[in-house]
Amino acid sequence: MLVTHWVWFVLAVSVLSLLVAVLFTREVLASDKGTPAMQAISTAIREGAEAFLKRQYYTIYSFSVLLGVLLFIFYALTKHDYVLATKTVISFFAGAICSGLAGFSGMFVSIRANLRAAAAARTSLNRALQLALRGGAVTGLSVVSLSLLGVGIIFIAFGGMTHPTEVPYEIVGFGFGASFVALFAQLGGGIYTKAADVGADLVGKVEAGIPEDDPRNPAVIADLVGDNVGDCAGRGADLFESTAAENIGAMILAVALFSIFGIKGILFPFVARAFGLIASVIGVWSVKLKNEDEDPMVALNRGYYITTFFAAIGFWVAVHYLLNSNMWFFYAGLIGMANCFLFVWITQYYTEDRYRPVQSIAHASLTGPATNIISGLAVGMESTAMPVVAISASILASYYCGIHALPGVHGAGLFGTAIATMGMLSTAAYILAMDTFGPITDNAGGIIEMSGAPEDVRKRTDRLDSVGNTTKALTKGYAIGSAALAAFLLFSAYLDAINELLLKSPEKYGTMINGVLTVPLLTKVDISKPPIFIAALIGAALVILFSSLAIKAVGAAAQTVIQEVRRQFRENPGIMEGTSKPDYRQCVDIVTKGALKAMVAPGLLAVLVPVGVGFVFRFFATSADPTLGAEAVAGLLMVGTISGILWAIFMNNGGGAWDNAKKFIETGELGGKRSDAHKAAVVGDTVGDPFKDTAGPSLHVLIKLLCTVTFVMAPLFLR
Repeated sequence: MLVTHWVWFVLAVSVLSLLVAVLFTREVLASDKGTPAMQAISTAIREGAEAFLKRQYYTIYSFSVLLGVLLFIFYALTKHDYVLATKTVISFFAGAICSGLAGFSGMFVSIRANLRAAAAARTSLNRALQLALRGGAVTGLSVVSLSLLGVGIIFIAFGGMTHPTEVPYEIVGFGFGASFVALFAQLGGGIYTKAADVGADLVGKVEAGIPEDDPRNPAVIADLVGDNVGDCAGRGADLFESTAAENIGAMILAVALFSIFGIKGILFPFVARAFGLIASVIGVWSVKLKNEDEDPMVALNRGYYITTFFAAIGFWVAVHYLLNSNMWFFYAGLIGMANCFLFVWITQYYTEDRYRPVQSIAHASLTGPATNIISGLAVGMESTAMPVVAISASILASYYCGIHALPGVHGAGLFGTAIATMGMLSTAAYILAMDTFGPITDNAGGIIEMSGAPEDVRKRTDRLDSVGNTTKALTKGYAIGSAALAAFLLFSAYLDAINELLLKSPEKYGTMINGVLTVPLLTKVDISKPPIFIAALIGAALVILFSSLAIKAVGAAAQTVIQEVRRQFRENPGIMEGTSKPDYRQCVDIVTKGALKAMVAPGLLAVLVPVGVGFVFRFFATSADPTLGAEAVAGLLMVGTISGILWAIFMNNGGGAWDNAKKFIETGELGGKRSDAHKAAVVGDTVGDPFKDTAGPSLHVLIKLLCTVTFVMAPLFLR
C-alpha cells in the first residue's frame, strides 16, 4: 500500500469508530427507560452531572485560553518564530478541545445508560450487561478516535506528509493541551466523587445505620453524580491524553529511524492504534452471557481476550507493511500486551476479595478501625513491588527487542520501548469501555435501590455493580501501567527534543575542539551535580505535595457534606421516618463548589514547578555545561516519574483493597452489615476513597503532564 493509503485508512477507521459509537448511543437511548420513579432519580443524576461538567469546563478552558496566550508570547520572544508559535498554540488548543470532547461525549451517554441498564435488569441480566458495556464503549471509542483524528489532522495540516521529520516537534502542544485538561478533569471529578461518597457513607452507614444508596440520605444523588464526573469524564480525559501523548512521543522517536523506515515509521503509531479500534469494536460486540447464571466478569474477560487477539493480528499487519516485517518489533508489541495482562492480574490479586490481601484487611477490621487502616496501608505498600518488576521487565525486554531489530542503529532500542507502549495501549478503547461500565452499573444499582424495585432486581444489579467495582480497579492498574511506559517514552522524547534544539544552534551551544565545532548533547542525567540532585528532590516532593493537596481537598469538601447531612437529619426528622424527602440539591451544590475551587491549586502546581525549576537552573549553565537547566528538568522528570508511579500504585491498590474488604464483610462475612467489623471497614474504605479515586488517578496524568509541559517549554531551559 502507498503511504497515502495508510493515512486514509487511519482516518476512515477513526470516523467509522465514531459512527459505531453513535450506533451504540442510539441503541442505548432507544431502550426502555423504566418506571417514572426510576426516571426521576436518573434525571436528578443527569442534571447534577451536566451542571458540574459545564462549570468545570468553563473553569478549565478559561485557564487554557490564558495559557495559550502565554505560550504564544513565550515562543515568539524566545525563538522569534511566529509560525512555530502559532502552530504550537493551535495544537495546544486542539488537544484541549479534543480532550474535553472525549470526556463529555462519554459522560453524555453514561448518565443516560444507567437508567436503561437499570430498566433492563428487571427482566434480563444479559441485556443490562450489554447496555452498560455499550454505553461505556461510547467513551472508549470516542477517546481513541478523537485522539487519532486530532493528532492525524494536525500532522497533515502542518505539512507532515512533506516534512515528516519536522512536524512531530511542532505538534507537541497537542499533548500538552490534552494533559492540561485531563489533569483538571481528573482532579475536579475525583474531588467531587469522593467528597460526596465519604459524606454519604460516614453519616448514612456509620451514624444513621441506613444502607448504601438509601433515598433518605441527602448526599446520595451527589454520590451517584460523582461516579460519572470522576470515573467517566475524568478517566476518559486521562486515557485520551495517554494515547495522544504516546502517539506524538513515538513519532518523535521514529524520526531518528527515518533513514530506515521513512515516513512509514512515523505513521506506524497511527496504524497500530487504528487496528486496536477495530479489535475493540469486535470485542464489545462479542460480549454476551451464555446464560443468566454466568458470572458477568467471565463475559467481559472473554471480550477482552477477543480484543487482544485481533489487536495482535492488526499489530502484525502494521509491522509487516510499515516496519519492513521486522518481527523483533512485533515481539516488542506483544511484550506491551503481556504487560497489560500482568497489570490486570496483579491489580486483581490485590483488590479482589478472593485473595489474601483483601481478606487480611477484612479480618483486621474485627479489632477496630485502627488495625484496618494499618493493614490497608501495608497491603498498598506491598502492592508496589510486583508492578515495578513487570514494568522493568517490559522496558528492558522491549528495549533489547529494538536493539536486535536494528543492530548498531542509534535510537532502535528506545523505539522498541515505544512499540511496547503501543502494544499496551492497543486495547485502550475496550479497557475504557470496561471502566465506564463501572459507574453505569453503580448508578443502575442506586436507581433500583432508590425506586423501591423488587429484591430479585436488586440482586441482578448487585452482581453487575460488583463486577463494575472490579473493572474500575483493573482499569486503574492498566492506566498506571500505560502511564509508566508512556512516561519513559516521553522522557526519551524530551531528551531528543533538547538535542534537536542544540543541533539547530551549533554556533550558540557548540565549542571548538581540535578545530571542529562540537555540540554537547544531553545524553545522560548526572545526579551527582548539586543542581540536578536538587531538581530530582523537588520532583519527588512535588508528587507528595500534589497528592496531599488532592486528598486535603476531599477531606475539606467531605466535612461540609457531613455537616449538611447531619443538619438535614436533625432539622427534619421526617427524612428518617420516610415521610419527607431530603434536599438533594444542597449537597450537589456544596460538592460542586468545593471541587471546582480545590482543583486549581494542585493543577497549577503541576504546571509551574517544572517550568520554574528549568528556568531557575538555566542561569547556572556555563559554556562548558550549557545544558544544565535542561538536565535539571530531566532529573525532575526522572525522579518525579518514578515517585509518581510508586505512589499511584500504592494509593490505587490500597484504596481498592479497603473498598473490597468492606464489601466482603457486607456479603455476610465476619458479622455482616451493621456489625462492629463492618463499621471499622467503612472507616478504612473512607480513608482509601481519596487514595483510589482522587490522588491516585490524578498522578497518572501528572507524570505525563510533567513530560508534555517540559517538552513544550524546552527552549526556556537553554540559555
